[in-house]
Amino acid sequence: MRETMISGPFETSRVLVMILAGGEGRRLGPLTNDRAKPAVPFGGRYRIIDIVLSNFVNSGLTKIKVLTQYKSASLEEHIARSWRLSPMLDSFIETIPAQQRTGKSWFKGSADAVFQTEHVITDESPEHVFIFGGDHVYKMDMRQMMAQHLSTDAEVTVAAVPVPLKEAREFGVIEVDEQGHIKAFHEKVENPPPMPGRPDMALASMGNYIFKTGPLLETLERDAVLDSSAHDFGKDIIPAMVARGVGAYVYDFQTNRVPGEEIGNAYWRDIGTVEAYWAAQMDLVSVQPAFNLYNHRWPIRTGYTHDPPAKFVFRDEANARVGIATESLVSLGCIISGGRIHRSVLSNRVRVNSFSHIEESVLFENVVIGRHVKIRRAIIDKDVEIPSGTEIGYNLVEDRKRWFVSEGGVVVIPKRAKIGASPA
Repeated sequence: MRETMISGPFETSRVLVMILAGGEGRRLGPLTNDRAKPAVPFGGRYRIIDIVLSNFVNSGLTKIKVLTQYKSASLEEHIARSWRLSPMLDSFIETIPAQQRTGKSWFKGSADAVFQTEHVITDESPEHVFIFGGDHVYKMDMRQMMAQHLSTDAEVTVAAVPVPLKEAREFGVIEVDEQGHIKAFHEKVENPPPMPGRPDMALASMGNYIFKTGPLLETLERDAVLDSSAHDFGKDIIPAMVARGVGAYVYDFQTNRVPGEEIGNAYWRDIGTVEAYWAAQMDLVSVQPAFNLYNHRWPIRTGYTHDPPAKFVFRDEANARVGIATESLVSLGCIISGGRIHRSVLSNRVRVNSFSHIEESVLFENVVIGRHVKIRRAIIDKDVEIPSGTEIGYNLVEDRKRWFVSEGGVVVIPKRAKIGASPA
């Protein structure tokens, strides 16, 4: 496989970024009842969309359009308030809601979303277009993928991550030759092809692409008139370009080197389910986190708040009334008032009162935990008050009667839920 580092500067003014952020995120259950998947909170003070935006801004690519559709209000508000770049430097991050510009239909797929907004591309006249998803967790220096795209003179470059062959049937798998040229694209097949030289691994598509502008627009226009098409990049656009014999290459994400990160630490998570989302949050609180929020050379950026520092109060150890948090992320404005937090992520303005114990849980903004509460393996959405004496995550049979519980036993309490005390 080809490994390409940054070979020299390229003209960033001729590059446009389009981020697909209209996903409904059904498998995230109650967390997407009122918001698009990219707007779901992550890591205490961020939204999922902040991760991909940070990757592009850190890479010096600052002409960005974010395509929205499903319940997009909170996502659009977050971007407008948190991501203001300098117009003097021709930098922008702007949202584009679905507008039915090409007919009486909303976006019918990822490719149709770009086709319906192709006026953005023609207005900017870029030479190359990045088309990335807005709902995965990873760090990536985009300049390195761009360097390979230019060095191979590719018409399309597809980012892929190596996965064990036995797991690859769950992904769209890319078949390549020794030079990284794409030979075929296989969508969730029983026997996926292995990587060259690595028979135990396969290349799973990340759904992230760089296109030359001309071939992209031509392929989108051909696809738009096909009734048989799902109008999806992975299912239709990339296979169509490969079938035409264009210069299609894979970029191995595992070769990407992010400043300040250890070599080989190529973390990528598709957090499309409650289980995957919860597991990614638990990754953050490890002593040596696989996804490191503390790398100042590659920060995850977001908006600022005026909340004060987190506060921990009471040290009455004789009566087990101690405000303490271990292996946890505790955001601004939180008050841990005589409660115990372990391996948990707390967003802004969470209050945990005395004698309560929170373990392996994710609490969104403005959650209030009463006294003598016990919670484990739960996700509690914003503006929820948990009454004193409540137990969540200890009796899943009872929890399922009231709340969403994943197959792996993660309990999700929806936004502004009204909660009575647990059954005796």
